[in-house]
Amino acid sequence: MLWGMPRIARLDGLDELLDKQLSVASRGQLLALGLADHMMQYRVRKGGPWQTLLPGVYLAATGMPSPYQKEMAALLYAGPDSLITGPTALMHYSIRSASADVIDVLVPVGRQRLSTGFVRLHRTTQMPARASSSGPVRLALIPRAVADTVRQLSDLRDVRAVVADAVQLGRCTVGQLAEELRNGPVKGSAKFRSVLAEVADGIRSTAEGDLRDLIVSARLPMPLFNPSLYTGDVFLGKPDAWWPGAGVAAEADSRAWHLSPEDWDRTRRRHDLMAAAGIIPLHFSPREIRREPAMVAQRIRDALTSGLARPPLPIRTIPARLRFDECGSIRNRFCRAPHS
Repeated sequence: MLWGMPRIARLDGLDELLDKQLSVASRGQLLALGLADHMMQYRVRKGGPWQTLLPGVYLAATGMPSPYQKEMAALLYAGPDSLITGPTALMHYSIRSASADVIDVLVPVGRQRLSTGFVRLHRTTQMPARASSSGPVRLALIPRAVADTVRQLSDLRDVRAVVADAVQLGRCTVGQLAEELRNGPVKGSAKFRSVLAEVADGIRSTAEGDLRDLIVSARLPMPLFNPSLYTGDVFLGKPDAWWPGAGVAAEADSRAWHLSPEDWDRTRRRHDLMAAAGIIPLHFSPREIRREPAMVAQRIRDALTSGLARPPLPIRTIPARLRFDECGSIRNRFCRAPHS
């Protein structure tokens, strides 16, 4: 770490600190080890072996810092008990989100420190009581990271994508997200609130959300979303949308928003099973739903007309059941005023 420096006594604990913190250290840590300010400045001089990443935070290496080193620097700059949240945290949990140019960090409300460089600080009275970690990097738990991410998003489809990914992959429950919405700030929460209400109706993906929007705008009868269908005791499937009176099922088929290629294949295979039971199955791609809404609406309308012209099918329908844990009904919880 000290190549190019004048001969000086090796500092006890420096190597251990840098190894532990991905070669990143704060001014306070270095002072505590006995490294004076003028020696720090010598190391970060032009052509020196170190560099300044943030005010008072140094990288004991040259070249481009890695994402992990920048995250470590963000936490050291933000101070004790700080946590990375937002899109950067979701990356660690393998939840899809738009890449961020800045690292969002939660800090206690009384901390007097400003956002700078690639760090955006969020002072909050609702500091999480628990945290996760990825190596030396401290992370907000998934529900909080999801909530902090979606409040930054302006596109409803992006909000759907993040929430759907987190819930579908089993990273968190709808109830946990509802609790974060209730406890969080009002600002930026409208789309989050809307998407969680959709999830309460059974919506499980951004493509399904687009299909729901199309049904509403076309003034079609509102279906059940993701119910379980049975004939006798035989499970037929769980279509994205189901009109029980007409016996019509619609699928928003997309590899991107189903859990795996196997789920995609299973969706296609159950088409035949539902058709054999008399169900009229419709399949639409996300592209068709977004770019050809009139065609999609007309196909649904024609199928409903045909289905209603015949006797009802003997299909047993079980609506989607959501697990809200201790949160209870998501709609009732929304009525409570969130904290500021």
